[in-house]
Amino acid sequence: MEYDLNKLGTTNFTDNVPNFIVDAKALDAANPASNETYYYFSDATTYYGYYLTVSEIYCAANALATWAVGAGWSCEDPLQEKKLERVMGYGKDTFSKIIWNHEVIKLIVGDAFIEVKRNDNLDIINMIPISPERVRVVFNKYGMIKAYDTWNGKRWKRIKRENMIHSVNKRIGDQIHGTSQIGSTRWEVEAIKEALEDERTIKHRDKALGIAYYKTSNTGKISYINSQIEKAVKDGEMLGVPEDGVEIKPYPSRSSEDRTAWIEALVNRFYRNFGVPRSIASSEGTSEVGGKMGNVNFEPTYAKERTDMEQDLWYQAGIKVTFEKQKSLGGLMKETEEKNTGQVNIQPNDVTANMERE
Repeated sequence: MEYDLNKLGTTNFTDNVPNFIVDAKALDAANPASNETYYYFSDATTYYGYYLTVSEIYCAANALATWAVGAGWSCEDPLQEKKLERVMGYGKDTFSKIIWNHEVIKLIVGDAFIEVKRNDNLDIINMIPISPERVRVVFNKYGMIKAYDTWNGKRWKRIKRENMIHSVNKRIGDQIHGTSQIGSTRWEVEAIKEALEDERTIKHRDKALGIAYYKTSNTGKISYINSQIEKAVKDGEMLGVPEDGVEIKPYPSRSSEDRTAWIEALVNRFYRNFGVPRSIASSEGTSEVGGKMGNVNFEPTYAKERTDMEQDLWYQAGIKVTFEKQKSLGGLMKETEEKNTGQVNIQPNDVTANMERE
């Protein structure tokens, strides 16, 4: 070994560790050289998988839909309200359930569809939700929606544009479809699932995790005792071994608090990116003040969803409906220190400009 400081070297992280680079994304557009351009929602089933198996996505999407359109509805025209009350979807639906369903699909897939059935007088007699993976949107060469095709299992069936309510989530630029609310949260979702699965495995095997130090190097004896330890752990029974024959020490592992803190940080990050305060889905880990402020900050988000739904129904189907607003906590905010019993640190002198020292 030579201890020559002149022969020291350095690492090459600059060339070997790449910088973070965001992948470029191109927006989908209609083909101007074709009379018809089709857009298929091939990712819909993937998004359903996330929604139906990841509890955070399930709760967040349901909560946003409930706050936006779940407080009830009314029509200025009593006749139209009676017609909407007769809507039954696939047979057991109501107008409220159909619209809530429509809002959830719009959030998780990016686009949602309701076929409007009318009689000869053009009165609405039913509204039927259609899952996006069975719909293709037909565009003309100018990028305008021409019609819709639905798949019935054998062929595509053409539906007129005026007979389809099509809600689009956060469309940007000139893209020909909406944006799934799940897309920007997939990293957090997958990290949460990985962390929970790791923690579950560790907790399940907590009584077995350890290192056995044997006084013998006989592989046969070691294998036998290992099998007896495994059986005892599995059955939850005591294990008797000769004194000084084997010593079991805990497996070196980080504290469970480190892992749960990581999961907590990921969950908070998910709700923030999804656009729903965690206090809306659950009060767990939320202070009273934090919950109230989360409610107030959430108002513009679900208010926009409510307004968008009202406009989609009116402009696309001639349905003039008003969804009830959720109760606001904005009026519960304290205006003065006297009213806010939890704030005692601000004194009158602290907010008065003067040259005198206290």
